[in-house]
Amino acid sequence: MAKVTFSSKWGRVKAQKKMIPAGKDIKSAQDFVRDIKKNQRTPAGEDYREKSLAIHGLVCARCGREFNESKRHLLTVHHKDGNHLNNPADGSNWENLCVYCHEDVHSRGVLADYLGGEASVREFSVVYKDVPAGGGSGLMAQKLKKALQKNK
Repeated sequence: MAKVTFSSKWGRVKAQKKMIPAGKDIKSAQDFVRDIKKNQRTPAGEDYREKSLAIHGLVCARCGREFNESKRHLLTVHHKDGNHLNNPADGSNWENLCVYCHEDVHSRGVLADYLGGEASVREFSVVYKDVPAGGGSGLMAQKLKKALQKNK
């Protein structure tokens, strides 16, 4: 079998054929993609999503929305304790949530962390400080007054 390569140099197209040793097989693009997908799959016993869907059904645990087989991709598995490695066989650490409820659960956690006292620990930068000059109104108030006067 020969390998054909094409190159363009100075406006000319040149084709080269190189012989491939008999022991080497060239995989088709489909075989190559199939191998990649096979290697990305989780090993048997680690696919907790399918186990959770089988145990808890195709229902969101928060909003109660029921999903049919064609929409099952909208259901996700939420780990109650937040540890993705804690996957008991009985499913006690899992709950099936639709993508909307799952996003809501995680965004509430971030907001709670922010408002709950960890906000003072986090670093932040201030673009400007609105410091009153001589006890008067602040810089933003002065700019607003100037802008309002210009509009009159």
